[in-house]
Amino acid sequence: MKKPKYNVAIVGATGAVGEQMREVLEERKFPVGEMRLLASERSAGQFLEFDGRQHRVSVLNENSFENTDIALFSAGGTVSAKYVPPAVSAGAVVIDNTAHFRMAPDIPLVVPEVNASAISDYKKRRIIANPNCSTIQMVVALKPIHDAARIKRVVVSTYQSVSGAGRQAMEELSQQVAALYNSKVVEKKKFPHQIAFNCIPHIDVFMEDGYTKEEWKMIHETRKILGEPSLAVTATTVRVPVFFSHSESVNVETEKKLTAAEVKSLLRQAPGIIVADAPENNLYPLALDATGKDATYVGRIREDHSVQNGINLWVVADNLRKGAALNAVQIAEILIRDYL
Repeated sequence: MKKPKYNVAIVGATGAVGEQMREVLEERKFPVGEMRLLASERSAGQFLEFDGRQHRVSVLNENSFENTDIALFSAGGTVSAKYVPPAVSAGAVVIDNTAHFRMAPDIPLVVPEVNASAISDYKKRRIIANPNCSTIQMVVALKPIHDAARIKRVVVSTYQSVSGAGRQAMEELSQQVAALYNSKVVEKKKFPHQIAFNCIPHIDVFMEDGYTKEEWKMIHETRKILGEPSLAVTATTVRVPVFFSHSESVNVETEKKLTAAEVKSLLRQAPGIIVADAPENNLYPLALDATGKDATYVGRIREDHSVQNGINLWVVADNLRKGAALNAVQIAEILIRDYL
């Protein structure tokens, strides 16, 4: 017999993603019984609103998960490594927004519009991984194309907003813009270079092969989500001076020929996608338009004439919503509908 309500814990409740998780749970009327907000000692004691009531933020510890049905983690990989096991031991199903568990072969990595059936594998370890924000929006757009024509190769360049690096990054962009307009010294703390009025082709740490960890995530997560371990994927990830929403230039090569019109038709019918593609009217996806929205926006859809079966796409989504909070809540909705 299904439960009428589920006790939910949010780990990292005071962060940018944690805030979005609360909003999305409330907006979508998720059947929350007890809401447990968890954070570090520095943030504990605050009161945050959920469903018309004020909830006190508690200090995260190993005993925080008693009687919790679903725990949403978004407080960094080291926090997940330490506290996901006790959450699972207490009986919770964990939906983890960090990279810590994503590539574990016995943990599903899920984007509901793409591979919802993988959620059933949660039973192995009672953990479901939420993919990287830049991966999520790309695979939402790739899935209908892959199903129709089988993708051979993907080349992606991202233009990622500073909110993907957290509140301090957003504050740094604001402070740098103000400093420049007032002829003051620009301070750099979160980023290695000035982010205001600049683009930095460096997200996460560099690896031995010259790729960054962010690029590595996009490559390997895409393969896992699509169930194509040998899919050719290459990525260049760039931080840009935009507060919210990530934009991506995606070049796709397929086995079967698809025209631009066919791709537009496929994407218009696909779940979670809005096609915004009327360049004659200056209509194409913009970070400003995607912010605060649930959909993944796709436009600038055109054939790549440099290869036999190529398509170019411009993909935009709110990285804090679809790229994190919404995706996690969508997973939770399927979990309680079909499995708990």
